Amino acid sequence: MMTTEIKALTFDVFGTVVDWRGSILAELNALGRAQGISENWDAFVEQWRQGFRQGQADVRAGKLPWTNMASIHRKKLDELLVEYGIHNLTEEEITRLNTAWYRLKPWQDTIPGLTRLKKKYILATLSNGDMPGLVNLSKFAVLPWDCIFSVDMFKHFKPARATYIGACELLGLPPEQVMMVAAHNYDLKAAQSFRMKTGFVLRAHEFGPQQTVDLKPEGEWDVVVQDLEELAAVMGT
Repeated sequence: MMTTEIKALTFDVFGTVVDWRGSILAELNALGRAQGISENWDAFVEQWRQGFRQGQADVRAGKLPWTNMASIHRKKLDELLVEYGIHNLTEEEITRLNTAWYRLKPWQDTIPGLTRLKKKYILATLSNGDMPGLVNLSKFAVLPWDCIFSVDMFKHFKPARATYIGACELLGLPPEQVMMVAAHNYDLKAAQSFRMKTGFVLRAHEFGPQQTVDLKPEGEWDVVVQDLEELAAVMGT
């Protein structure tokens, strides 16, 4: 692959750029200590994330109208609080817990890798997150994006064509000049089908120590790297 062809990189965010699981677990454990609540927070966070995946599937299937990430997360959170018998939280505390997804820590290599890449390429998010969440998360984690693209702009979740092609059109670039960077094979498979270049970043602990998915590239991706600093090196920055 000739990196000179690439003008912009679009990034999956949750898992690829930030450690959502570790960050949410830290917030849940802190809440538990403050409230005197002892729960299996590992199971809680996995169910919460699974609720978002199911919500996306329901939107794609037409079972739900367009519903953004924050709203899907809140609905599942309310269900989990009932399921786990957690009844002593105020509305303010529940709202803050739901916005924990706006306070996720970047992986150690994220900031240095993105900073190097930004010297040569346009950097943008292309995430299933909602716009307010991505803006606040990017400020919290000090992520050096040139622009933020959310599926809110296209009213379709990835892997819908509208998200990938929509981002390329907003950048004013043909798909061949944009690389989708993600730790998830499904995301790259879709991007590749729409003629975007692809970069796989291994995040072997995104889902915890027992992770079984996305432990290796499952397609002919243009670039395969261990982290974003290696990506910067491969891309000539």
